[in-house]
Amino acid sequence: MAPRVTVVGLGPGDPAHLTEATRAALDAHPVRWLRTAHHPSAGVALALGADTFDDEYERHATFDEVYRAIVTRLVAGAEEHGEVLYGVPGSPLVLEHSVELLRADPRVEVRVLPSVGFLDAAWAALGVDPFTDGARLVDAHRFAQHAAGARGPLLVAQCHANWVLSEVKLAHESATGDEPVALLVRLGTPDERVVRTTWAEMDRTVEADHLTSLWIPALAEPVAGELVRLHALARTLRERCPWDREQTHGSLVRYLLEETYEVVEAISALDADGDGDEAFIEELGDLLYQVEFHATIAEQQGRFTMADVARAIHAKLVRRHPHVFADAVAHSAGDVVASWEASKRHERESAGPGPAGPFDGVARAAPALMYAAKVQKRAADRGFDWPDADGPWQKVTEESLELRRAVQAGDPEVVRMEVGDLLFSVVNLARHLGADGEIALRGATEKFRGRFEAVLALAGARGVDLRTTDLAALDALWDEVKARP
Repeated sequence: MAPRVTVVGLGPGDPAHLTEATRAALDAHPVRWLRTAHHPSAGVALALGADTFDDEYERHATFDEVYRAIVTRLVAGAEEHGEVLYGVPGSPLVLEHSVELLRADPRVEVRVLPSVGFLDAAWAALGVDPFTDGARLVDAHRFAQHAAGARGPLLVAQCHANWVLSEVKLAHESATGDEPVALLVRLGTPDERVVRTTWAEMDRTVEADHLTSLWIPALAEPVAGELVRLHALARTLRERCPWDREQTHGSLVRYLLEETYEVVEAISALDADGDGDEAFIEELGDLLYQVEFHATIAEQQGRFTMADVARAIHAKLVRRHPHVFADAVAHSAGDVVASWEASKRHERESAGPGPAGPFDGVARAAPALMYAAKVQKRAADRGFDWPDADGPWQKVTEESLELRRAVQAGDPEVVRMEVGDLLFSVVNLARHLGADGEIALRGATEKFRGRFEAVLALAGARGVDLRTTDLAALDALWDEVKARP
């Protein structure tokens, strides 16, 4: 028989809520663990010699790390003893991520016993029928994501500390602060309370603990209402504006590129004091709307939606960060880049029938410097590369001489080709030196622009016409500006 973990729930609070099946399982299993001893019913299991995983909370920085460590120990225990028992607060199947991870682990068989959860106590205390009222259950730690677009009613669990309630409060930027809410305190115990308060005061009304939940009967604006309104606006414009109706994915490409470059321009204007933030916000908004516009067109065509776009990038980012969301280890930014490239390579090889081409996924429409660097990098990944920068240095010299000969020969087409070869060699040299050609050229251009503007100002102040000035005088003006701090 495969190693097995039997999971039981300790109910909402008072030991009176423990089921007979749970009590029988606690008696029958000699090896017992509890996720935590901080629960009113934990004493029943502790009296039988159960151990807890409270030490894992001290070892790890995030709850996800804690739960993964718990699963690792449970699997090891089941493999050693054949079968172990795992007890969790409330119901094992309601917002219990450790059980979710455990059930997904192929190394063990998991048996979950039905139990009373805090939901029954919550609905009884509130006098609410969740089905009739359409209530949703969300995790406080993921409130912004899980409650997006919702107006309520919402039952928010895992409000185990006042800082968690503060994060819930701050996640809803459109709240006025006067919205009524209720804090459910120590449900399922003799001292349970329902404390009525407001959105503004939710994190200052009670001392929250692991038996605290939040009830939100209604909100005037949905959570993350700004993004919801933007999506609604895109659909409205697409339906009612003649210009918007005519646009296609192809016709919008020029605007997508323009907005992208304007974001780059706004980034270059930022400073540490916050100057430029307003322009940056505006340009990011313009770019975000381009993404929303494309998704709206696709939605009307029945192809995909903005939710699919968000879901796809979320899944890809999780997949490409195994050092954050899985067991991989990355000690430096270089390790992360190597892992990222390995993930991309694996995705390309698994993408479809036949072997993946060396340049699959490299956009030909990218700026030429970026395109050259990516093509060179892909070739290098296949082993086609210089061992160090000496080879590219020599290639730059060689291509420069070939360009000079082509100019002397006077064939414009050959000159164009040799200019391209020289630029390609310079990009390769930059790659070996660890410099981004796109950024380096942009910086050099900005430097030239600033110096030339200073030369113009200096020439104007001295009454010098650059178009009729000899080269020596131009050089003197340039050197004077260049020598400035």
